Amino acid sequence: MAESDNAPNAEYAVELVGITKRFPGVVANDDIHLKVGRGEVHALCGENGAGKSTLMKILYGMQQPDEGTIRVDGSPVRFRSPADAIRAGIGMVHQHFMLADNLTVAENILLGAEGQLGIGAAARRRIEELSRTVGLQVRPDVLVERLGVADRQRVEIVKVLYRGARTVILDEPTAVLVPQEVDELFETLRGMRAEGFTFLFISHKLDEVRAIADTITVIRRGTSVGTADPSSVTSRELAEMMVGSELPSPGKREDTVTDREVLRVEGLELTDANGRHLLAGVDLVVHAGEVLGIAGVEGNGQTELVETIMGMHRASGGTMVLGEKDISRASTLERREAGIGYVPEDRTRHGLLGGQPLWANRMLGHQSRPPVSRGGLLGLLDRAAARRDTERIVAEFDVRTPGVDVHAAALSGGNQQKLVVGRELSGYPVLLIASHPTRGVDVGAQAGIWEELRRARADGLAVLLVSADLDELIGLSDTIKVMLRGRLVADADPATVTPEELGAAMTGADAGEGAA
Repeated sequence: MAESDNAPNAEYAVELVGITKRFPGVVANDDIHLKVGRGEVHALCGENGAGKSTLMKILYGMQQPDEGTIRVDGSPVRFRSPADAIRAGIGMVHQHFMLADNLTVAENILLGAEGQLGIGAAARRRIEELSRTVGLQVRPDVLVERLGVADRQRVEIVKVLYRGARTVILDEPTAVLVPQEVDELFETLRGMRAEGFTFLFISHKLDEVRAIADTITVIRRGTSVGTADPSSVTSRELAEMMVGSELPSPGKREDTVTDREVLRVEGLELTDANGRHLLAGVDLVVHAGEVLGIAGVEGNGQTELVETIMGMHRASGGTMVLGEKDISRASTLERREAGIGYVPEDRTRHGLLGGQPLWANRMLGHQSRPPVSRGGLLGLLDRAAARRDTERIVAEFDVRTPGVDVHAAALSGGNQQKLVVGRELSGYPVLLIASHPTRGVDVGAQAGIWEELRRARADGLAVLLVSADLDELIGLSDTIKVMLRGRLVADADPATVTPEELGAAMTGADAGEGAA
C-alpha cells in the first residue's frame, strides 16, 4: 500500500533519493537523485538503456527499488503496484496508448474506475470537465477508433486525471505528433501547469524538451549526471551530456541520386474487407542512391503502403516492379529474395523474436542466404556463421550487449533497433524499406542509424523512408511525398521545406492539398 500523508506545503511533488535497481548482470539505476518541483514540467533525458524507463516504472509502482526512497509531497511512500501510485496522485501516459478502439471515449476513461463516480451523469460531468482542461473537444460517446492521434493522447491524459493524478509521467508524448499537434499539446501542458499539475516529460527530441521544460535532468549509464536550465543550454550540449562525449558535426548533404530505377509503383490500390480504400492510386519511383521520404499523420495509409510493397497485404490493383522484375504477386519471402530489406514500424512484432538470442534474430528473413545459410532456401543453417556475423553487427553498429547469446528482449529499444538495421543492411539489399527507423531511440543511436543510412545511400542503395520525425525526413530524404487518406497528395523539396509547411500538408491544411 502507498504510505502517503498529503503535505500541501512540501516543496517538491516528487523526490527520488538514492534509487538503485539491479537486474542479473546489470545495474539499471545506480544511486539516482531527482527532485521535481510542484507545478513544473521536469524533463528526463538520456540514451536508450540509460535507465529512464526503469526509473519511471519504479515511480509508477511497476517495479520496486533495491535501495533508495521515494517521497511524494514531502512524505516517504512505498509503491507495490501502479494502484498505489495512482492513489498517491501519480499517473502515467505510455508512449503506446492503452486504449480500446471499439469502446467510446467515456468507456475507456471509466474502465476500471467505475467505483469513483459510477457510470452515470456525475461521471459524464467529470469527464467533460477534465476534457476541457486538456483541450479534448470530442463527445464522450464517440468511439476511440474515430479519433486522431492527438485526441487519443488527450483521452489518455483524461484517464489519469480522472483517477486523481496531479503528477503525470509522459513517455515520449510527441513521438507521433505533427508540429501543430505538438504546439497544441504544449499549450495544454502550460495551462495545466498553471493550475498546479506537475509533469515528468520523457523525450529524445531535445528542441522540444528545451521548449516545454522548466528543468532538465540528464541520466547516463544508470545514474543522474546533472540538471540543466532549458533557457541557457543548447540541444547539442544536452546531447553531449547524454552520451558523455563531444558529438560530430552534421555532414553536408551530397547528391547521390542516379537515373536507375530500383522500385516503380503504379496505380497501387488496397481495400479492406468492407471495400474501403486504404490506398488509392499510389504512384512512386525510388532510384538507386535515393532516399524517398513519405510523410503523413499516422493512419493515412503509410503502414498499408509499406506492408503492401512487402507483400504482407495483397494489393487490389496496380503494379510493383523491383529492378526489372514484376513483384506484384510475389510472396514476402520472394520479395526479400529479390533484394528488399525491411526495417519494420513495430520491431517487437515484425522485426525480432524477443525470447531468442541475438544470433538467432540475425537469421530472420535471411535464412536462405549467406552467411547464415549454406545451399539456399532448402539448405542448412550455419549457426556458427550466424554467431560470427552477429558479433560483427554488434561491433559495427554499436549494439550494446554483453554478448550474442543475450535474448533480444533484454536489449533497450535503441539497441534492438540498431540490431535490426544492421541485419537488414548486412543482406546487401537493392532497396531498403525503413519504417520509423529511429522511433523511440536516443540521440546517440539516432545519429548512428542516420549515418549508416547515409553511407548505404552513397553506395547506391535505394531507400523508401517512412517517418513521423519531420526533421529526420527533411535531413535524410532527397524527395518527400505527403500521404493523406491513402493518396500521395503533395511533393516537398527537403532543401527548402520547413517542418511547419510539411505538417500543414500532412493535415490537408495547405491550399488545395498541393505542393508543400
